[in-house]
Amino acid sequence: MTVSPQTLTTAAGRLLLPEPGTAQTLSPGLRARAAAVLLRMALDQCLDAYWLRVTPSMTRIGKHRMLCLEWYAGPETARRCRTTWSALSAACHYRTSELPPAPAEIRTRLLEVTGLLTALGATSG
Repeated sequence: MTVSPQTLTTAAGRLLLPEPGTAQTLSPGLRARAAAVLLRMALDQCLDAYWLRVTPSMTRIGKHRMLCLEWYAGPETARRCRTTWSALSAACHYRTSELPPAPAEIRTRLLEVTGLLTALGATSG
């Protein structure tokens, strides 16, 4: 089962800003970490779809797809993608000696991922 990047970003947004009246059984930090995981999945899927359109062999290369993005999507988009992916990766990892990511930080990453979906052509409109 494959879920679209847009669906993942929507789910992340609901975790970060639950609707009024929704029972909140998870702490804000746990919801932020879960949203970070969803956002990173959305960004990875977006990159896969982008490279599948541009040059399909790049989807098998891993880190190189991020390095080569500068020459295909432009330096600004590549920088935004690297920065966002790195921040989300750090937020996804649980470390006992660190606090969970702040919901405000992940909300900022949500906006950035949404912009990258548009910049990389993963949105339909």
